[in-house]
Amino acid sequence: MNVPLPDVPEVRVVGLPQLTQGFDLVERLDLSMHLKVHGPLQPVTGERLAQLAEHISLRGRGGAGFPFGTKLRAVAQASIRRGVRPVVVINGSEGEPACRKDTVLLNRAPHLILDGALLAAEALGARTLIIAVTRNSTEMSMRDALAERGLTDRRGRQLRARIVRTPERMVSGEASSVIRAIGGGPALPAGRRERAAESGVNGAPTLLSNAETFAQLAVAARIGARRYAHTGLESEPGTVMLTVSGAVARPLVIEVPTGVPLRYVLQMAGAPPLPQGVLTGGYHGNWIDAVSAHDAAVSRDSLAAVGGSLGAGAILPIGPETCPLGEALRVANWLAAETAGQCGPCRLGLPAAAGGLSDVINGGGPAALEALRAVTQAVKGRGACKHPDGSARFFASTLSAFTDDLAAHVLDGGCGRETTGVLPLPGPGYQDAVESIPSGEKIAVDWTLCQGHGLCADIIPELIRLGPDGFPALADADIPMHLRGRAQRAVRRCPALALRIEQPAPQRRPARAALPPASGGRKALGPGRG
Repeated sequence: MNVPLPDVPEVRVVGLPQLTQGFDLVERLDLSMHLKVHGPLQPVTGERLAQLAEHISLRGRGGAGFPFGTKLRAVAQASIRRGVRPVVVINGSEGEPACRKDTVLLNRAPHLILDGALLAAEALGARTLIIAVTRNSTEMSMRDALAERGLTDRRGRQLRARIVRTPERMVSGEASSVIRAIGGGPALPAGRRERAAESGVNGAPTLLSNAETFAQLAVAARIGARRYAHTGLESEPGTVMLTVSGAVARPLVIEVPTGVPLRYVLQMAGAPPLPQGVLTGGYHGNWIDAVSAHDAAVSRDSLAAVGGSLGAGAILPIGPETCPLGEALRVANWLAAETAGQCGPCRLGLPAAAGGLSDVINGGGPAALEALRAVTQAVKGRGACKHPDGSARFFASTLSAFTDDLAAHVLDGGCGRETTGVLPLPGPGYQDAVESIPSGEKIAVDWTLCQGHGLCADIIPELIRLGPDGFPALADADIPMHLRGRAQRAVRRCPALALRIEQPAPQRRPARAALPPASGGRKALGPGRG
């Protein structure tokens, strides 16, 4: 089972709404309704805006959590030093299947996000505003919002504003990926650590921040730091937007004050009373157990204290009926297929780690577990972007959180539970909608023909590695679109003609009621693969 999240799930609020104010009145706040609900907004100088961000401890809400005031000051200083006007970028790229909170804001409260971005642009003297989005719904909403404000990309305007569409991929939301896409390049990480505040879009100092961050800034500018701090914790004031999915009765996007017990949020979504585990921070995050989930509060510090993470605000419980390692393997295969293909840890390490987890689940024993630990450790800290590190964190957290299940698979050949597929991954139409994603095809070997030449592992090491016996071991992952050419070359060059590419099983409508339903292609993977 895999039920992808809708673009705009049900939205709930705990306490008084701030970002979601007016959601009970209309589906989308156009400019007129936005002003009725939130009121007008006065410009703020750069120094006052930075002080406001610092007084409310505003950090980026896209996952990294970098202090917004520090970023704002850095852009201003670089702009003055270089004599170059800065650029403001709203990062609405939300390529993770478990995250929808930015999509909700872009679709339902676009003008609140624009308020914060325009405040920053005015304070910095920027003349360019760019909005990066990943979905049709968010692009349409933001285009309508720009039109409602009379903002265009025409020359001669005091502020030029435009929208850039990025692929719906994990790596597309990384800051350097967004900047490359804006410049007309691929939406992939640059492969070098360069601060956008110094050199971003077209080499100009760039203030790039997450959509929710700009919305929070707009709320704080309206009500002031003191009133803003009346909500939530003293150390982390305000509210947080969360996406709650996984084993829940109803996936939700929830606005909650910081400090609210995590268990209360899980109850609102209809999570199991005693979840087997809760993945916090999304697919680059950490698992916590039921006791920690009961004790933790919704805050960066509280979640970190129990081994979790707030990240981009994705919370995913799983129930006792599913195999947690099988659930993790589904995510691991997706993470491996999301590789940018630009460095060894991402291009080689992640498919190897996904294959290693598959080996552990399917009876590889202690040797397979040690090999998986070694691969995961080798990936950490060596990638050209944050994807390998985030993925390695997910692998390491999985191995430490589910020790009983791990022991059952390593020592007893399995835990006896199927993988129900409760963690959301892209749906069937995803492959047709976006090019730079997993193709749905897989490499297969005819073992009656394979002679262990090893050429395939040289041609496409991302998906094929040689086992201890010298024969190929295949990563249990779809072939990414950017690797299809090499996969086809590996098939053509196999001396024994043992390789083939399997197409995804078509979805068929039963022609006759008397015929038994055809089994899907995924069934052939056996139990524990979800």
